[in-house]
Amino acid sequence: MSGEAIPPSSAPPSSAPPSSALARTEDDFDCVMITGACGNLGRRLVRRLHRRSKVVALDRRPFPGKPKDVDHHEVDLRRQRVKEVFRQRGRAALVHLGVMHNPRRGSEEHHTWNVAGFQKLMQYAQQFGFRKVVLLSSANVYGPRPDNPQFLREEAPLMGAGRFVEMRDLVGLDMCAQSYAWRVDGPEVVIVRPTHILGVVQNAPSNYLRLKRVPTVLGFDPMLQVVHQDDVLDALELCLAPGVRGVYNIAGPPGARLSKMLEVLKRTSVPLPASVAKVGLSGLFRWKMSSFPAAELDFIRYVCMVDDTKARRELGYHPRFDLEKTLQAVDVERWTD
Repeated sequence: MSGEAIPPSSAPPSSAPPSSALARTEDDFDCVMITGACGNLGRRLVRRLHRRSKVVALDRRPFPGKPKDVDHHEVDLRRQRVKEVFRQRGRAALVHLGVMHNPRRGSEEHHTWNVAGFQKLMQYAQQFGFRKVVLLSSANVYGPRPDNPQFLREEAPLMGAGRFVEMRDLVGLDMCAQSYAWRVDGPEVVIVRPTHILGVVQNAPSNYLRLKRVPTVLGFDPMLQVVHQDDVLDALELCLAPGVRGVYNIAGPPGARLSKMLEVLKRTSVPLPASVAKVGLSGLFRWKMSSFPAAELDFIRYVCMVDDTKARRELGYHPRFDLEKTLQAVDVERWTD
């Protein structure tokens, strides 16, 4: 590929956030329940939504600085106690951010938390009359591959687990949600697949771009897509509107080459042969000197770009942050409201 590719869906970014979906859903549900509410992204979403709707936060971690009108349940999502929380919150919307993305955890814990845990949540949502379930998945489920087309649509096969075994549960979770998406007797299910989220979130893309000397793979300079954390929150809000269901890709500004992104951030790249990079990162990860697992090298070698035309057309979604502001979000030290 030569030059910077611009997806057919690209449009000038809006200067203001979309009108709140909650303003259109007062008669559709009584409150919004958010799992993973104590993560950086979850806390940001809670602080947005509690001003317009009752918010219930679920997380096994504490919630320092919690807004006073938010109910926080410090509970493991796999425990029976969660059922009682759902029972008390009929006619609610569920936003599921509590997905485990920790490659240091064992595969069994990943599976019980992500797949088995989500199945329980869906069971409770159906049993107690929830109106909406929104799952934050990832465009990574498509998988970075040398034979990928330039832009992947929502119907593309989920190949992310083929080369990266730690991705299997995320793919399984996404497919599990799809199995509920079109059931007429249950809540509206929306699956959101954003590209690499950048901000103060502790994920592999943000951690990678925070490095002062960034390892790259010799001979590879792929096109990448990134999205600002607040653009993702805009998309999640839009998905709460009544009648919205199905799968939506979410992208940020037009894609750019990795070298361009490092130039914008004024980072120094360290090109390494693929074999050397893999061995080096494996060692650093094993000794907890890096949070970037070697398996994710494929994301800086091969293309995994999405077409978000559907979200723009059906949700009215438009990213507000250009490439420079999106990239600079990884260096922001704290949330600002």
